[in-house]
Amino acid sequence: MTDTAAGAAGGWSPERSAAGGHNPYLIAFVVSIATFMEVLDTTIANVALRYIAGGLAVGLDESTYIITSYLVSNAIVLSISGWLSTVVGRKRFYMICVAIFTVASLLCGFAWNLQALVLFRILQGLGGGGMATSEQAILADSFPPAKRGQAFAIYGIAVVVAPVVGPTLGGWISDTYSWHWVFLINVPMGLISLFLVGTLVSEPSGAEQERRRLLSKGLRVDYIGFALVAIGLGSLEFVMDEGQRNDWFGSSMITAFACAAAFCLIALVVWEIIVEEPIVDIRLLGQRQFGACFLAMLGTGAIVIATTQILPQLLQSELNYTAMLAGLALSPGGLVTMAMMPITGRLIGSVQPKYLIAAGAAIAALSMWHLTGITGEISYGYAAMSRIYLAIGLPLLFLPITTASYDGVPPDKTNQASALINVARNLGGSMGVALSQTILAQRQQFHQSRLIEHVAPSDLGYQQTIDAMTRYFQAQGSNASEASGQAIAWVGQTLQQQIDLLAYIDVFWSLAMIGAVMVPIALSLRSIDLGAAARGH
Repeated sequence: MTDTAAGAAGGWSPERSAAGGHNPYLIAFVVSIATFMEVLDTTIANVALRYIAGGLAVGLDESTYIITSYLVSNAIVLSISGWLSTVVGRKRFYMICVAIFTVASLLCGFAWNLQALVLFRILQGLGGGGMATSEQAILADSFPPAKRGQAFAIYGIAVVVAPVVGPTLGGWISDTYSWHWVFLINVPMGLISLFLVGTLVSEPSGAEQERRRLLSKGLRVDYIGFALVAIGLGSLEFVMDEGQRNDWFGSSMITAFACAAAFCLIALVVWEIIVEEPIVDIRLLGQRQFGACFLAMLGTGAIVIATTQILPQLLQSELNYTAMLAGLALSPGGLVTMAMMPITGRLIGSVQPKYLIAAGAAIAALSMWHLTGITGEISYGYAAMSRIYLAIGLPLLFLPITTASYDGVPPDKTNQASALINVARNLGGSMGVALSQTILAQRQQFHQSRLIEHVAPSDLGYQQTIDAMTRYFQAQGSNASEASGQAIAWVGQTLQQQIDLLAYIDVFWSLAMIGAVMVPIALSLRSIDLGAAARGH
């Protein structure tokens, strides 16, 4: 059987390939450049927030709008990017997105105040939101099912490694140069991506015919669906990003945005089911295979993004690591992920994706359980190993989920499927961060209320500790009065460290439970006919 015949048997057509006369693996590398740039940007700015706030003379709380504005605009465009890619043309839409992202990055680098930077970050999010959908659809259509795992392995290195590199690179750039370069480094990468895509990537005839067929009926825009997506996802992102800082539902603003998100997203589901040409194909979520993949990607995004933020935060706040050193603790995991990607890509051709996803979820859960053993004296190696354990599981999650999500999806729905899977990854990441920060704050209050009960002058253990520490500080040269004050301060500092560590442990327990829940979700996936997909290759 020929490649073409085998591909047709697996639901793949060479008429939809974007490779043209080029090697499709070269195309996979080319589209991964912009992916790396965009995913890197979602994490690199986090580390630079203090520098940006100082440079623009604003408070640290105000500077967080630099992150929120990007995520909101990114989520809105991401959800409708499948429809836009079909209407505009996949290659054309992709290059427009890369160009917008590149120009916006340049403007961010030269922003003169916070308002300008937030505006340019919104523009940057609009460009970045459309890239991932087009890239994954290009890969899904350019490779037969049996080889998609290897293609997504190349692409996955960019998606998974970029959040690991981001904190380290952002810390180094901010420490060594200035925060402006956090954005300006995107410009040369964007120009290189535009040149290579314009030169090597083709617009497949099948996708172009689909576009013409759609436009021949007259372009009917689902304005109501777009409005519901924009308000619903935008409000949801705002609630998750700002909820903890504004006391969640104790704030009338957060409550209003939460109600708007709930109403619009419920209305979106109803509307997109009854409308003839939906801007977001919600029906895909009703399919067992795609719906389970969507949930699994939600959990994957939650664990990856939450740990990428919470672990450096722990190392900096409790162990006094610099931003760069905290980022470096994640770097060994990035190297392990790069090594695991091609291995996982090959496994997908012979092992059912559901078993790989279940194994990856179990490893992720165990890596989070490993972090529940943290103390105030953990070494750099302990922190690095926890990330390495997670890095082993990530490719077993990301690649099989992405590959399995296209199984049973009609060729004309590839763009929509890609958009929804990427929405799941981003939305899961926001949920994971919001969940982690909320649990951290609430459990700090809980543990403080419990531990403070034992810090009283009448408590025998407290008296013994104060006496022992007073004698210690006196031995260091302090007089009796100074030593007593130092002993009380030391107890307070130690108590606060214990409170914080116990709260972080609770966060990691919660993330471990997310990983555990993903195991039965993965096993609910149906088996794929690997033999049929592999024939001819």
